[in-house]
Amino acid sequence: MKPYHRPAPAPAAGAPRFLNAPAPTGSDAWHRPWVQLRTFSYNPVIYPAMLGAVSNDAKPGDWVSVYDKQGRLFGGGLYNPKARVPLRVLTHGDQPAREDYWPQAIERAVQLREQLGILSDSTNACRLINSDGDGLSGLTVDRYGETLSVEVHSLGIYQRLPRLLPLLHQRVGTRTEVVNVDKHIARFEGITVKRQATPPPKSARIREHGVRYEVDFTQGHKTGFFCDQRDNRLKFSRLVKGARVLDVCCYTGGFAVTAATLGQPAEVTGLDLDEDAIAQARRNGNLNQQNRIKWVHADAFGWLRQAQQNGERWDVVVLDPPKFVIPGDEDERLGWQKYEDLNRLGVALVKPGGWLVTCSCSGTVSMDQFEQLVIRAAHRQNLRLQFTDRTGPGADHPVMSNALEGRYLKVLWARVF
Repeated sequence: MKPYHRPAPAPAAGAPRFLNAPAPTGSDAWHRPWVQLRTFSYNPVIYPAMLGAVSNDAKPGDWVSVYDKQGRLFGGGLYNPKARVPLRVLTHGDQPAREDYWPQAIERAVQLREQLGILSDSTNACRLINSDGDGLSGLTVDRYGETLSVEVHSLGIYQRLPRLLPLLHQRVGTRTEVVNVDKHIARFEGITVKRQATPPPKSARIREHGVRYEVDFTQGHKTGFFCDQRDNRLKFSRLVKGARVLDVCCYTGGFAVTAATLGQPAEVTGLDLDEDAIAQARRNGNLNQQNRIKWVHADAFGWLRQAQQNGERWDVVVLDPPKFVIPGDEDERLGWQKYEDLNRLGVALVKPGGWLVTCSCSGTVSMDQFEQLVIRAAHRQNLRLQFTDRTGPGADHPVMSNALEGRYLKVLWARVF
């Protein structure tokens, strides 16, 4: 299987060459500030080599009108000349960029979650803004009870947070927020992170299908919890009655705690290398009176090899590792090998007729590629898989047709023979 390689973004060192391009004929009548595309693309992410001329009044973070190669108005986007992604196109059409786009986009995103019935008696946690999937490239917002957990990847988005967050709070009834900007993103985007006027909460309590969790904002990855697996956790719990269950790369215990609370398994083991995550997983188990879950702090690869040598077997095994394949990374090939090795070890620990539930959150690994990788891992162990389903994230993680790489989460459900 040949891995899919997405072109690596051009480096953002020095003055971008597209700024030296002369203003096109007739551009004096264009809506300012403006950016012209050198290469046509409907994807929201525009790299430096894809840009042509830029009006001299366009500043970092500006909401600009975007013109195509022929000088026709193409849409609107956020501009940042020093960023690795200097242009994020958020709208398409023949209307100039206007700042009233933001409240409209916020309202559209919230209405979608309401229409789908995501926020209901079953949960008070969901993805409210899914970046490109909601036409808000560079912004991810999860709701955890009365707290918004915000992740920012764009200078233009960060500059507008004082306007956007009050709109969200008012619309969904939340009160506090935690804003996170990765230090590498801040450096590339030129974001100077300011201390929040009101100290952010350190944690939040949430519920999901009757299961309770504590979200730790001081230690958690990304926005603190993986709402994208909500439906899969519930589905998983229906497989485990009377079973011996192993949750590999369990993070804060989502699959393990849901299985133990809702599924009536015989026993549950959760395994993760992150010591803080294991401590949080234990607290989540205790929140649900599930203090019999066995939590193991260990490297998954070494622990699974030892379990195989010891003759251990489980009725149900779930593999939910971190993102192994990162586009443009020099170790990208190693990431593919990690997926195959983990699945080879995991499938070998499933009892005949038992279940393997295996996940990938790498956006550049397609569902078909992942399935072929898992099949190869099983066949090399002289095992067959009886696939019953392919799933992804919940409906609060929508994907736009022009940004299909947002369909990152893939989950395969199979019996092992």
